[in-house]
Amino acid sequence: SLFSHLFRAMRWRIQLRALNINAPLLALTYSIFGTYAVNLVFPRLGEVWRTTYISQRQNASFTAVFGSMVADRMADTVTVLVLTLSTFLLASGAITQYLAQNTALYEKVIALISSPWLWVVFVAFIALTWWILAKKRNNKIVAKIIEFAKGLWVGFAAIAKMKGKGQWLILTFAIWGCYFIQLFVAFFAFKETTAVVENHGIIAVLVCFVFSSIAMGVPSNGGIGPWQWAVIFGLSIYGLPTNGISLAFANLVLGSQTILLIILGIITFTAIALEKRRNTPLKS
Repeated sequence: SLFSHLFRAMRWRIQLRALNINAPLLALTYSIFGTYAVNLVFPRLGEVWRTTYISQRQNASFTAVFGSMVADRMADTVTVLVLTLSTFLLASGAITQYLAQNTALYEKVIALISSPWLWVVFVAFIALTWWILAKKRNNKIVAKIIEFAKGLWVGFAAIAKMKGKGQWLILTFAIWGCYFIQLFVAFFAFKETTAVVENHGIIAVLVCFVFSSIAMGVPSNGGIGPWQWAVIFGLSIYGLPTNGISLAFANLVLGSQTILLIILGIITFTAIALEKRRNTPLKS
């Protein structure tokens, strides 16, 4: 878990250097620790906090730093998408069998995807956004949004011109490798989940990992709630009931991660406060 945070800080440093922002690795590591700690209390505000902390510390443009953070998160989104498609192909047999045994769930999924209202709302949103940006550019609020979006693009586009793309890619694999290893090791905490690995192989862990990664996209306090249900659902595909051991396993894994994030958050905000105190000139 600690290494995943460190690797994320190292990856973000490569993106920031493309914007001529040379933040120390320790400060970037604190920013990652603090992000997850803040998200435990205020969902999604952790990303804003880390952008503010680094931009103020380095006297850099907030929108540029925010754009690089968005690129960082977009890289995660692409990674989850690739993992999801790969996992569904590898585990198609087990998933198909599960859906065949739960026809009501299968019908709900198909009904949602095929609903014309879903696509009508999507197209209407795109058309409305285009009309506002094309026809209302002189509006003060719209102009500010466009200016902010341009600043975001600067930070986002830095990923294309940055040096060390190979290292950035290796760090991406390292981050997600650490996440997966965390869950894989945890499977051996109970004999029931150990049996899942022994009977179905590493693919079963990968299925739970993908579902839990998707669940982290749901706004919540550190994934509490959606993350557990995603893991429980993944385990149910391989025969474990949705209560009892599955619930205990999900709570244990997320609970231990949450405790670690709280400890790292305390360390981070204490270190930042001490740093500010050292750098504040004494009043005469």
